[in-house]
Amino acid sequence: MRNLSVAGVNDTSDLLVDVNNSVATVVLNRPKQLNALNLDMVRKLYPLYKNWQTSDEVNLIVMKGEGKGFCAGGDIVAICKAGLEGDFTLAKDFFSEEYNLNYTIGTSNVPQIAILDGPTMGGGVGLSVHGKYRVATENTVFAMPETAIGFFCDVGGTYFLPRLQGELGMYLALTGKRLMGFDNVKAGIATHYVPSERIEELENQLNSLDSFETTKIESVLDGYSQVIEHDSSYNIDEVNTLFGGSSVEEIMNSLAENNGAFAQSCKKSIDRFSPTSIKVVYKQVRTGKTLGFRDTFELEYKISQEFMRNKDFYEGVRSLLVDKDKAFRWDPPTLDQVRDEVVEKYFTAEDQMKWLE
Repeated sequence: MRNLSVAGVNDTSDLLVDVNNSVATVVLNRPKQLNALNLDMVRKLYPLYKNWQTSDEVNLIVMKGEGKGFCAGGDIVAICKAGLEGDFTLAKDFFSEEYNLNYTIGTSNVPQIAILDGPTMGGGVGLSVHGKYRVATENTVFAMPETAIGFFCDVGGTYFLPRLQGELGMYLALTGKRLMGFDNVKAGIATHYVPSERIEELENQLNSLDSFETTKIESVLDGYSQVIEHDSSYNIDEVNTLFGGSSVEEIMNSLAENNGAFAQSCKKSIDRFSPTSIKVVYKQVRTGKTLGFRDTFELEYKISQEFMRNKDFYEGVRSLLVDKDKAFRWDPPTLDQVRDEVVEKYFTAEDQMKWLE
């Protein structure tokens, strides 16, 4: 890997970049942190992607993670720590610039192939799901687990979650449940499934392309992609029945009245998570059905900043990621205590996202 276009990107960096035969290979390089995304990485990635849109240098982008993960999320512990000290600058900058990057990936005229060979959660989803191609392997673990830390399903979750089949997006958003391996293709998170032992060969083929028409790129991907027999973690008919309610309360009643293992597992998860987050995420997913792609990120910025002003985000990060005692003390502690006007504040906050040039 070598330095390209961005000062400070080198072999000891948290981001490695190489261009060969018009293919840019981008490696997220924080393996000890499962390649968790931080502001420094965002600030290196954004100008690269903007430059590649107007340059003849790159016709295809391949993004992957170093080590055993693609990207397990954003570096929210640092954001939490700064907020607890009364400094909200990091939260403003990180979320605004991260969402700019997500939008740029999703609107780029240069196709991206994300190799999801390992945990792909939160911020890692934002780096991949908006790109044209996403390759799952047997190691892929997808999740949007934000309700567990008193936050919400950002990085464009407002847009892509309600556009998954049926109520699948609502199920994934409220429960934070994981999709493993081929289930990601079934769900529409991934576009292809390639065994990890063949990923290097796939990359070599992509780097050997003599032209980059869509048909040629897809011919290579399709040639390596497999359809495999697998035990799915969900049944879409059951998901639609349980998560199609017109309110959180209706969904919780459906789960409570169903004695099946799947329903009870979902209920147990939601019962543990931040009631405020659950209510906000429900409204987020329903609202997102009619929002445009750019509007999604403007709304998410408002929601993110409102969470920074309230207690549950800090409590969730403390309990799950810092002290790791999982002794959540949510405020308020139950769904019936979360007032509608409080939820509405997340969607009407005055915070304005700054769009970068």
